[in-house]
This record gives sequence, C-alpha cells and structure tokens, in this order.
Amino acid sequence: MIMIDGLYGEGGGQVLRTSLGLSMYTGKAFSIDNIRGKRRKPGLLRQHLTAVRAAAEISGAKIEGASVKSQHLSFIPGKCRGGEYHFSVGTAGSATLVLQAVLPALITADGRSELVIEGGTHNPYAPPYDFLTKAFLPLLNKMGCRIETEIEMYGFYPAGGGRFKVVIEPASELSSLVLLERGEITNRHVQALLSMVPRKIADCELAAVLQSLSWPQQCGVIEDVESPGPGNTVSAVLESANLTEVFTGFGEMQVPANKVASNVVKQVQRYLASEAPVGRFLADQLLVPMAIAGEGRFRTLAPSMHTQTNIAIIKQFLDVEIECREFGRDLWEIEVSGGK
Repeated sequence: MIMIDGLYGEGGGQVLRTSLGLSMYTGKAFSIDNIRGKRRKPGLLRQHLTAVRAAAEISGAKIEGASVKSQHLSFIPGKCRGGEYHFSVGTAGSATLVLQAVLPALITADGRSELVIEGGTHNPYAPPYDFLTKAFLPLLNKMGCRIETEIEMYGFYPAGGGRFKVVIEPASELSSLVLLERGEITNRHVQALLSMVPRKIADCELAAVLQSLSWPQQCGVIEDVESPGPGNTVSAVLESANLTEVFTGFGEMQVPANKVASNVVKQVQRYLASEAPVGRFLADQLLVPMAIAGEGRFRTLAPSMHTQTNIAIIKQFLDVEIECREFGRDLWEIEVSGGK
C-alpha cells in the first residue's frame, strides 16, 4: 500500500484527488494521513468526501475513514467501470474537482461513461466549468478520448446548486501531447457571467479589463445565467493556434468590480509576457493525463507549488520521469518520459 502524507507540498485537496485518480487508474491501494493538513479547516470537506465516494463507486473500492473532517483515509480500488453515475456535493463545494478526481480512470475505462455532477460550478478555489470545457478538456480530446459536457444550472459560491453532464468515450491508450508554442492568437474575448447581480457590475468589469489590455469594445460579452443564488465571474479567453487559455476572476461581496477585473488582467499580462503556451492552472491539470500517456512535453510559467506537489504524488503511483527545466524569465519546460 502506498503511504501518502497530506502535509506534503501545498498540503491541500490536490494531494487527495491525484491519489484517488491514480489509485483508480493503476489499481494500487493507498493510505493518506493529515488530509488537507495545511488548510485552515483540515480534513475532508463535503466536496472531498463526494470525490472519495465517487471514486469508490466507480472502482468498487474498499474505503476506511470516509467521513466529514476525517484526516485519514485508506482506499483499496477494484476494477473501474464505465457507466452512468450521479454525484452531488450538496454544498457550493466544487463539482469540477469531483470530476478531476475520477477523470483519470474514466478516460481509460473499459466503456463509455455518463456523469451528472451537482455542486459549485464557479468556485473561487477551483477550476471553473468554463476553464474545463474551453481549455483543459479539448486537450484531453487531442490525446485520444472524447469528452462532451453540458451545463444545466450554474452554481456560484456560496449558494452552489449547479449541475452539469459529462459524457466520456475512453481511449484504449492516451497519445502523447507536446505544447511548446501557443501559436498565433486567433481570437480573444472577455465574458462576464451574472446571476441576480446588477448589470452595472459586469459593465464595470468588462470596461476595466478591456481598457487595461487595450482590447476593443466588441471583445466584451455579458451573459445572464440561471443559478440558485447570486454570482458573478469575469473571464478572459485567449484562443491560439494550439490551445485555448482561460483566466477568471470571481465577484465577491464587498469586493469592488475593478479589483476583480484587475486580478484577471494580471493573469493575462503575465501569460502574454511569457512565451509559454500553458498557464499555471492548466499545467496542474495536464500532468496526470500526460503521465498516464507515459510521455509528453509542455512549456509553462514558473511551476507553482500545486504543480510541484502533483509531480511528487504522480511519481508515487507511476514509474515515469518528470523533469522541470528553466528556459528563461518565467518560462519553463516540463517533460514526462519513461512511461512506455
């Protein structure tokens, strides 16, 4: 059994999710202590518990310690099965992170899967639904699987209540992915999502982002969406020849719209100042499927603690080499090799 210390690296939920996904994929059991040990409220929260139970259902796993606030878990997987599944977080906890935990097994499972996941779709502490559908999942499709999604209800923090569907046609074997250049930027726009929030907030956010980036007015779009509670996000989307990147700011009570916009602008400016095609958040997501493929390379910004932690956990489950090399100011190359 693989022993994992939840205090390692960034010490958050990513340690657990990567362990769950790769345990399901490899069939290797693991035990983890100090779950989310570096967080203000350590232990399993509802979204983490939902991920554990989802992983157990899909893989027929035997589990111990699966309860709210638990800081220890043992997970002994069985055979992963494609099929129809429905998972509900029950809070504004991230539904996209539940998908992240089970995706490594389902993209290589023995059959098609249809998932319905309920919870937060736009949570400031997780990849928003738009990032998954526009930036991450299209790259997985390039690796050989086929994933389609449909959002039925938006779920903003703190109300949650979102719901989306995912259909996964697995690949018998994932192909490698190489992303060394982003290529020409072919389209760019800023999208503000609103639910039960005054439109002037979105107007202010769009104006601030467009002006700061010197993008034309027609690049801004406002979309009113259905959600059980109020919420707002603003995202800058950059479509390039080889991939799409999405940078998002989340509206919060008593946080000025221009501050939300400023956060997005800083992310975009840093990305554009570098030659890296892959942003920091996308780098986190790509590591696991690349490791499953056994090889691949991408250039990104300076690796975050999340990325470094993910690399260490991956090496616990898979016999791969993952090398990070610095090429210049805020430009690194991460290469996965030795897995085939």
